Amino acid sequence: MRASQRAKGRPEPQRTSPFSSNIGQRWWLFVLALLHPRVGSGQPFTSFHLERREWAFNHLTVHRATGALYLGAVNRVYKLSGNLTLLVSHNTGPEDDNKACYPPLIVQPCSEPLVSTNNVNKLLLIDYSQNRLLACGSLYQGVCKLLRLDDLFILVEPSHKKEHYLSSVNQTGTMYGVIVPSQGQDGTLFIGTAVDGKQDYFPTISSRKLPRDPESSAMLDYELHTDFVSSLIKIPSDTLALVSHFDIYYVYGFASGGFVYFLTVQPETPENSMSSGGSPSDLFYTSRIVRLCKDDHKFHSYVSLPMGCVRGGVEYRLLQAAYLSKPGRVLAAALNISAQDDVLFAIFSKGQKQYHRPPDDSALCVFTIRDINARIKERLQSCYQGEGNLELNWLLGKDVQCTKAPVPIDDSFCGLDINQPLGGSQLVAGHTLYTETRDRMTSVTSYVYNGYCVAFVGTKSGHLKKVSGA
Repeated sequence: MRASQRAKGRPEPQRTSPFSSNIGQRWWLFVLALLHPRVGSGQPFTSFHLERREWAFNHLTVHRATGALYLGAVNRVYKLSGNLTLLVSHNTGPEDDNKACYPPLIVQPCSEPLVSTNNVNKLLLIDYSQNRLLACGSLYQGVCKLLRLDDLFILVEPSHKKEHYLSSVNQTGTMYGVIVPSQGQDGTLFIGTAVDGKQDYFPTISSRKLPRDPESSAMLDYELHTDFVSSLIKIPSDTLALVSHFDIYYVYGFASGGFVYFLTVQPETPENSMSSGGSPSDLFYTSRIVRLCKDDHKFHSYVSLPMGCVRGGVEYRLLQAAYLSKPGRVLAAALNISAQDDVLFAIFSKGQKQYHRPPDDSALCVFTIRDINARIKERLQSCYQGEGNLELNWLLGKDVQCTKAPVPIDDSFCGLDINQPLGGSQLVAGHTLYTETRDRMTSVTSYVYNGYCVAFVGTKSGHLKKVSGA
């Protein structure tokens, strides 16, 4: 039985890819065996090593103007030159802590036993408009620091109120953030994070103020927070009662046009009231794309649709990594879009089970943002025509019928106080470019060279694969 048919006995509706069926056939592959210390030319690799072998790298970001590299690692943030020379480092841990201390002990004493605890870097973002680096870790319920880009001097470490605690989950790959700058005004930080059952403490997704003044008392406050409406969404406790291991993992995020997008993986929730209290390995997982309007502080524009790709009848539905890019002239022509449009490269593992130990069988797929927006627009239009329900059981807890309303839905529609938040079951299908059955693909990046889009894919074994259109 196919994964999408599950035990319910009815297949999940799918949309076939709108792209030409031979696009994947026009892509070719180089494999660079980066497990070895030298490339074919005999030139040694330049490398940078941590002080301690057990301290892993978590995040890397490259300044788009200077080329400086910023590394988020366990207990450290580093700034390197383009040739990997260490310029400066900033210590973030270890520190005495206990995940049960809420508020954290840096705010008030904690009666829990304290132990030396590593600080796992979970978020590393450059705020270009203010020349600073946002670094968030797992210590003290997930507090962040703003560091000066030049020398990693600490500008501020807001920690005195609950809005400053993002999540104590100490696993990398569970949180993602997007900074939306505002011309001449304060910016906004959109952030999504796993909460590890602490849904009362942490929202799963929120938008927060990012004032220009690092000492501002409003730093990381929710953009809007009243008794009736807020710029956040929390996982209901009833959902955890139904699916004890329920959480939402934020794998990637980006801004494009007037919207912010997150790519997530989450367990499916039962459509009835029956509990699904098995282990995580027993659950079915769905990869989803979430879209919000940049200026929507009420989150009325929240839409979430499943995503994945299919080749030869095999479904690839477990998101591993993604990267937003330009398509280049050649791929753009094949996709019938402009070379200036955005495309999304994404890696999925096969099936919908074992997300935490995914199969090696994996696929590199491409989506156009234009097509993603078209699928979301269709979903909005059908709901405002009164068709079906909101299909967001994990949040609403029940089937809520769509309300028919004579509202024009254009490409920039940002929602009303009806028919929101909105989910869906129609798969947003990408086009499969390349599959790998033995060495699971785990990361992807790309760039455009002479009109060709070149994707670099990292694998579980440490190989680097170069995939390009022919």
